[in-house]
Amino acid sequence: MRDQGDGQDRGAPRDGGEPPAGAADPEPRRGRPRSAAAERAILDAVIALLEAGEPLAGLSIERIARTAGVGKATIYRRWSGKEELFVDVVRDMEPDDPPVSGTAGLADLRVMLESLRTRGLAQRSSVLLHNMFAQMKSHPKLWDEYFGTVIAPRRVAMLAAVRRAVAAGELRDDLDVELIDDLFVGPMLVRTVHRPDAPLPDDLADRIICALLQGLAPAGARG
Repeated sequence: MRDQGDGQDRGAPRDGGEPPAGAADPEPRRGRPRSAAAERAILDAVIALLEAGEPLAGLSIERIARTAGVGKATIYRRWSGKEELFVDVVRDMEPDDPPVSGTAGLADLRVMLESLRTRGLAQRSSVLLHNMFAQMKSHPKLWDEYFGTVIAPRRVAMLAAVRRAVAAGELRDDLDVELIDDLFVGPMLVRTVHRPDAPLPDDLADRIICALLQGLAPAGARG
């Protein structure tokens, strides 16, 4: 989760409301570290409200604060508005991004493809997470926030791994790097996003990599 600092409250938040002057806040502004319990309570409050059937568009910072038992200023010290908060709620519900070496090529690509598969499984098994994604896509500001802070960095990491694989001689060096990346990620996205009924077996990442490395032409036609 992004740390926005715990200094003075921010200016006008993006959802249109402002923390009222003198708003009650259970946490002192100085001399005390931020409360992990308060952050947990805020995230859990959003999840509880969504589970109760509240749509994302209908949630206000005031309602979230009341449900979490914190002051609005406590929320605004951590998130500049609802978009940032909702993105962190989604990230909290998703499986954690696995660590990668940052030095390997194909090995890191496999780890990141497997992460795509496990996130796909998580969305299938969680009606709430699935519904949140569906709602996010209908709210441009929220989707842009998610794309910029979650999807885009993952793509950068994948491209970096492709470049390492090329440099190590694991992949061809005469193809566009972005095309290579799309060839690896595309099949997994089709399975996880566009074909929600498609199987996601444990070895899917390995099968995708193997198919790409061996090529699709019959054995007798290679060479």
